[in-house]
Amino acid sequence: MSFLFGRADSSSAVDNTMASTSNHIQIRTPEEAVARIAYLASDVIVSVQPAQGQDSAYSSHLKRYAARGDPGLVSRAEGAIPEVQPVRSNNDPLLSVFTPLRSGRLTSVTATSAILLPSIAHLYKLANYPVVLHVSLEPSQLPDYSAITAIRNSGWTFLQSESLQEAQDMAITAHALAVRSGKGVVHFFDPSASNLDKPISAEDSALVGQILNLDDVRRYQSSSVALAASGIYADDGRVAVASVGPESQAIPGSKLTESAILSATSKAALSDASEKSSRQSESSVSPSMSEATTIEPPAPQVTSEDIYKYVVSIWTRLRDSTGRDYHAFEWSGPSTAEKAIFIFGSDAGLFAEALDSAKPTDIFAKAGMITARLYRPWLGAKLLEVIPKSVQHIAVLEQVSRKTTKWGPLLIDVLTSVKSSPGGGVNTIVGYQLGYIAPDTVNQALKGIFQNLSLDKPLQNLEIGQTDRRDHVQANVLEQPKLETAYTKILDQLFGQRVFIANALHSKNAGISSTLAANPEFGFGSLLARKERRQRFVKEVKQAASTGSFTTESPVNWLAKWAANAEDAQKAGDLANGVIARLETDGSPIAQTLLSAKALFRKESLWLVGSDAWSYDLGNSGVHHVLASGENVNMLVIDSTPYSERAAADAERRKKDIGLYAMNFGNVYVASTAVYGSYTQVLQAMLEADQFNGPSIVLAYLPYHGEHDSPLTVLQETKKAVDLGYWPLYRWNPENEKRGEPNFSLDSERIKDQLKQFLARDNQLTQLMRREPIFAANLAQDVGTEVRAQQKRKAKDAYNQLLEGLFGAPLTILFASDNGNAQSLAKRLGTRGRARGLKTTVMAMEDYPVEDLPAEENIIFITSTAGQGEFPQNGKPFWDAIKDSTELDLASVNYSVFGLGDKHYWPRKEDRVYYNKPAKDLDRVIRTFGGKSLAEVGLGDDQDPDGYQTGYADWEPKIWQALGVANVEGLPDEPPPITNEDIKLASNYLRGTIVEGLNDSTTGAISASDQQLTKFHGTYMQDDRDVRDERKAQGLEPAYSFMIRCRLPGGVSTAKQWIQMDDISTRLGNETMKLTTRQTFQFHGVVKGKLRPAMQSINRALMTTIAACGDVNRNVMCSALPTQSQFHKEVWACSKRISDHLLPSTSAYHEIWLKDDDNKKTQVAGDAVQDFEPLYGPTYLPRKFKITIATPPYNDTDVYAHDIGLIAIKGSDGHLVGFNVLAGGGMGATHNNKKTYPQTGRMMGYVNVGEVHIACEKIMLVQRDHGDRKNRKHARLKYTIDDMGVDVFRSKVEALWGKSFEPEQPFHFKSNIDTFGWQKDEDGMNHFTFFIENGRVEDTADFQMKTGLREIAKVHKGEFRLTGNQHVILSNVADEDLPQMNDLLKKYKLDNVQFSGLRLSSSACVAFPTCGLAMAESERYLPELITKLEGCLEENGLKQESIVMRMTGCPNGCARPWLAEVAFVGKAYGAYNMYLGGGYHGQRLNKLYRSSIKEDEILAIMKPLFKRYATEREEGEHFGDFCIRAGIIVATKEGRDFHDDVSSTTRLLRSTLTNIYQVAEEESDEE
Repeated sequence: MSFLFGRADSSSAVDNTMASTSNHIQIRTPEEAVARIAYLASDVIVSVQPAQGQDSAYSSHLKRYAARGDPGLVSRAEGAIPEVQPVRSNNDPLLSVFTPLRSGRLTSVTATSAILLPSIAHLYKLANYPVVLHVSLEPSQLPDYSAITAIRNSGWTFLQSESLQEAQDMAITAHALAVRSGKGVVHFFDPSASNLDKPISAEDSALVGQILNLDDVRRYQSSSVALAASGIYADDGRVAVASVGPESQAIPGSKLTESAILSATSKAALSDASEKSSRQSESSVSPSMSEATTIEPPAPQVTSEDIYKYVVSIWTRLRDSTGRDYHAFEWSGPSTAEKAIFIFGSDAGLFAEALDSAKPTDIFAKAGMITARLYRPWLGAKLLEVIPKSVQHIAVLEQVSRKTTKWGPLLIDVLTSVKSSPGGGVNTIVGYQLGYIAPDTVNQALKGIFQNLSLDKPLQNLEIGQTDRRDHVQANVLEQPKLETAYTKILDQLFGQRVFIANALHSKNAGISSTLAANPEFGFGSLLARKERRQRFVKEVKQAASTGSFTTESPVNWLAKWAANAEDAQKAGDLANGVIARLETDGSPIAQTLLSAKALFRKESLWLVGSDAWSYDLGNSGVHHVLASGENVNMLVIDSTPYSERAAADAERRKKDIGLYAMNFGNVYVASTAVYGSYTQVLQAMLEADQFNGPSIVLAYLPYHGEHDSPLTVLQETKKAVDLGYWPLYRWNPENEKRGEPNFSLDSERIKDQLKQFLARDNQLTQLMRREPIFAANLAQDVGTEVRAQQKRKAKDAYNQLLEGLFGAPLTILFASDNGNAQSLAKRLGTRGRARGLKTTVMAMEDYPVEDLPAEENIIFITSTAGQGEFPQNGKPFWDAIKDSTELDLASVNYSVFGLGDKHYWPRKEDRVYYNKPAKDLDRVIRTFGGKSLAEVGLGDDQDPDGYQTGYADWEPKIWQALGVANVEGLPDEPPPITNEDIKLASNYLRGTIVEGLNDSTTGAISASDQQLTKFHGTYMQDDRDVRDERKAQGLEPAYSFMIRCRLPGGVSTAKQWIQMDDISTRLGNETMKLTTRQTFQFHGVVKGKLRPAMQSINRALMTTIAACGDVNRNVMCSALPTQSQFHKEVWACSKRISDHLLPSTSAYHEIWLKDDDNKKTQVAGDAVQDFEPLYGPTYLPRKFKITIATPPYNDTDVYAHDIGLIAIKGSDGHLVGFNVLAGGGMGATHNNKKTYPQTGRMMGYVNVGEVHIACEKIMLVQRDHGDRKNRKHARLKYTIDDMGVDVFRSKVEALWGKSFEPEQPFHFKSNIDTFGWQKDEDGMNHFTFFIENGRVEDTADFQMKTGLREIAKVHKGEFRLTGNQHVILSNVADEDLPQMNDLLKKYKLDNVQFSGLRLSSSACVAFPTCGLAMAESERYLPELITKLEGCLEENGLKQESIVMRMTGCPNGCARPWLAEVAFVGKAYGAYNMYLGGGYHGQRLNKLYRSSIKEDEILAIMKPLFKRYATEREEGEHFGDFCIRAGIIVATKEGRDFHDDVSSTTRLLRSTLTNIYQVAEEESDEE
């Protein structure tokens, strides 16, 4: 039972029921007191929060009550739990009140005073409903009471509290008064006034229930039918009416228990008395006509006297129960006082203490004080009753910010009441403006007040205290997420000095409070004034040009030219700088006058920026007025509702479609954009809006849960919204019609694709019906025909099912699979079951209806393990449905479970519970429901000799035995599984059915076998994993797209090719380029329909994609060498020669991809040759094959990590003479499979430059003939060499070659990272290495990298060199071109390479969202992790220290993590294996240090480790070497001992972690 509301124990004696445990609850803040009472006394609480994800002072308490399931007193919901409805403060919060109120649900609002002024229209409409508005005044410390006085005439009742206890009591009063009077009540208070109050006891909930009068509550709640028909904005004529019965009195000493009250209110039906009250209340809701001919008189409306009568009754009951007494006006002081102060502000307590402790000699001694408890209705007569007759002088102190009125509103109230009273003794009333009063200055303030009050002619409107809030208080402003500046930054980038945002938050242009500035009507007025000002300025310029007296002649001509083009934004902007320069030179008075408004020489781009709050009420918000004006202004409306929260939105206050609304005007430009969806489309929309002559509105999507959401979270929410059509991207331009172009442009790629497919099908059918009338009847057959056909199909299916029922027992097999293994096992088990005569059904768990489970006879579950012991995605819905069920009865169900897992995947003792957890949990739950086990749960373990197959082989026979089909004769032989080798052999030299798959418009995918073959063509099929689950939930196929990788030997690109690649990424991809660790371009997000155009565009750029992936030799890399350009040319030529020599010969690539519209081959890169593969043969290589060239002393291509690593040797003349040859390197591995491991290349020997391509060929051919083609995990060259031995392998190569390798030549490496910034080569040419973090080239609102590189490429005369570390070098820039290049670098912030050494030395693979193998984030997460480590690096003097850190989302090693000094390899989402001890030069593998750790553990390990490295390292010692020398990790000598000594490492880890955590604690103590 909840402790919050202290429900009485039913077993207690009746006399003790009032001793509720509520008294033991301590209330510490007025917001907490108010929240508790609102929760007790409401059906719905609208909790206004400053922002999503950021609680208010009320909401944290309300959420806690609701989460615990605490019951309220009046709620009629299940469990009597009120609904807490959070609403953002800038989202028109009072709009959420109408629907529940008019449905008979008592509603209250908890908010700050910031919402009052923007909600005035709603306040007038809500005044005659029993809603309670609890308002904490802002700003803190010096609140502005004008928020209250400004709405004092809105028809509401106003109550004020000034202490913590009063806040609770007035909250009770407010709710009881609202119910009793039927009118709205505002309860306002200053939270800071209670800062020094001691905690109070929570009021007994039984007393609250008595004061509320539950009969009145039920009468209102039963009136929902009468009220629900009203619209939100219609005035339904409802008025609050006075009760015709006698006023109920408090009942002191009542024995009614709280439990009795609560049990009574929880019943579905009302008591007889309540029903009677409900029937009687119909006349008190609104006037009605009787059925007779006579007209009944309407019930009287509630008057001020009624309000006073009700509130006195409530306070009387409260006094009788608690002893606390309240009045409409409170007097404190002697009854003989002659002077008094009336305070309407937050310092009443401070003044009261000062008056009480006044010395006899003080001028304010024996003075009194008045405060208003019931502020509205204003009861002047009651005020006069409390003022002693002896009072002659009253000082009215108002804490109201008055800017336009001379007299304060309270002063006017007091004057009116006192002066109109006959026989009153008061003859002097003086108004003061109350500011901040420090406790030590209150006596001085009182002295000044009373000295002035004693004068014959006292001064009015004196300021008391500090009224300048800027010096003492930081007023609350409308909050916005940091990310929200993205769109305004784009405006700045596009229009520069021309942009004028009239109502930007924090903008100097606004000049008023942010609340008002956020209103479109304010901004619109500001923009109109701005336009008028510029029109006047243009006239002034024309006049100056014709009559002005300038010192020089130059300004006249320039001004005349400018005036002629003033309305042309482009021309006016071009002329502006020249005009301004000449006016500054002239210096005359008229020139200075014009220069004072020099910003107006540019035609400004005028913008209003607002939020989705404008969407709820297009009239009240001012949007309609802006659109209807026809004025040339632009609106940017930012919508922040996350896609994942769309369903939680209040359906009754749904947003209006501003875009559709605006398009109906016919003369408004409209665009819907998303900066994290398509940056290019945002730019295009804003440019078009600026150019459009009329109103424009750009809807901008920027979803966020909280103000500090990461860009990754916003990106994922945006992708879901755009991909699934919740936020379509489009542009509507009415001016296009004049140009003969369509007004509407749909820019959402996937929606566009689906629309195209629909229109194509529709068009095709229509044309067919017209062309072939004979088919028309069949194509247009009616629904009845289709229904009859379906009935026939169902009958046939039922007959087949009947036949099937004659054979064998039923067997249902359900699977949950992430990587396909569990699905394959399930399908194979189903096939074997059918062969044994069983009637088998196989399906994914998520597709199975759980309600059918009790009817199953035999059911098998096969599940793999995902994440931290979680069900795979297609098993989660099933598990969620059964795990907490209490209704399933499986007593007649036979079952068994088989799980796939890895007992070493979670090596820590505390994590072992995750091993095969889904299978174990499922077995436990099914057994709990009464299921009978066919066989004990089977557990497949990847650590067994045959992996999970070992456990499966033991489990399956038990199933057949239990089902009685173990000994079945004549079982057919099972066909062997189709392998990659089978696919290659049957592909007809890489053709397969790729063409047919590309032409299939029913899906965005291609077949599984074609997915393997397209890799050879340089493209992988992928799907967007950010939206995978949501699309599945919507019944859609995954968001399939393709990655395309170019074949670019040596990574050298011309400037023209760079531009062409940029165009491809923008026009056909996802608007970004990836510079890969293989020194080439990679495009993502290419949908199937754009795949062939993209391939053709790449080939037109004289590049290709053939053999960029697949079981062939892939892109050949070489060192970028910015300081050795001549030597680089020679090395690059070798990489090109090797690449061309090992290129596949099939003509399938040309045939499939390079065709024109006439379906003819486009001859690019030469004529196609016959289909014969002299090097590869029909099955190509067993696995991928990679070659790289490194040039000492730079190992920037990780020469040890490749199948062939060539180390360039320079002769005595400085030219290339040959290569040392390494063979058998490779990075691929599988977590916890010790049979797989990374490996470094082994030395074969030296070969001269002329023979290098032949030597590479022979090594590749030995691998072709001897590599493992049965086990792809064992198929790389590294395993072939390890199985053979280095000497045997070398001998086979030499035998095939007919030559021998010469002894290796000496060489030395010193680094494997890039050197950033400008460098000169031996010819005097300049080279600039850009830092491209993780190789991603894209534009963002903060950094226009992609645009900048494109602009540089337009003027660059040299080349671009891509590096193996995912960066790019601007190569061969002549000295005379340096100024231009430096200007462009600076303009686009590309000259910034001042990053930490750790960041500059880092790299990451793509991973999520496109890589299907990724287990964790990589590219999108590594920058965040480095940011969290950089502070520690700087503290320890390591900011510029190069530490090689790499991250991958899986163990396949694309970013070559196994050679990094510190590496993080994805294990599960958010969890990584951590490796230490790699060689700084890329020469040594690292070793596992910690398994499956998350960010907090990473930081806890790395920060102290960096500190230790800083203090204990030796001179010149790198981090990886230090980790080994310090005993933190054991060195890995070569790949075969990669898994060795991990256990001892773990032991070392424990002791090291102990030290680390001790250091961390010591650091915390120091802080």
